[in-house]
Amino acid sequence: MGHGAATALLFVAAYLLGSIPFSYLVARRRGIDVRTVGSGNVGATNVMRAAGRAAGLTAFALDFVKGAAATALVRRLAGPEVAAAAAVAAVLGHMYPVWLAFKGGKGVATGAGAFLPVLPLPTAIGLATFALVAALTRYASVGSIAGASALALAAFWLREPSALAWAATLVAALIVWKHRGNLRRIAAGTERRLGGRAAGAS
Repeated sequence: MGHGAATALLFVAAYLLGSIPFSYLVARRRGIDVRTVGSGNVGATNVMRAAGRAAGLTAFALDFVKGAAATALVRRLAGPEVAAAAAVAAVLGHMYPVWLAFKGGKGVATGAGAFLPVLPLPTAIGLATFALVAALTRYASVGSIAGASALALAAFWLREPSALAWAATLVAALIVWKHRGNLRRIAAGTERRLGGRAAGAS
């Protein structure tokens, strides 16, 4: 098998691993189709609101681990540059899973997990930014956008390999795009805050 074919195969494998719909499966075990409740988003925040904190944290952890597993495996087999592509593939798998007719989540937990093995310090900065901004604004969506952006900026600031920094930037852009509905609801004053009762969801 040639180098290009092997790289393509690893990319597909990372996509398929990222596409495992853990958030959907965790909620389904509790008798809930997360696609039909709250925001309809197949992600940890919507699972938490629909099925409880424990379910939401479980979904977040599993989505995080699948991203980390995809990138760590590819890095071991093919090096950091191919792992950068694998990180993007895992996030695309979560956002557009083949198992759910390409309707998935927003990639935050999977993205954080995917970059942890290859960009540990920028990922830590991104997670800290997410926690701080979400706590201050009480918007999971704003925290997610801030955290993803901080990870990408930190990768450049810390002079990480360019392939990884640009991969983080692409993932941040995808996460912002997937949150465009949240941003519209924030502007309209209808976005649900963490712990709030207002309509709408992240």
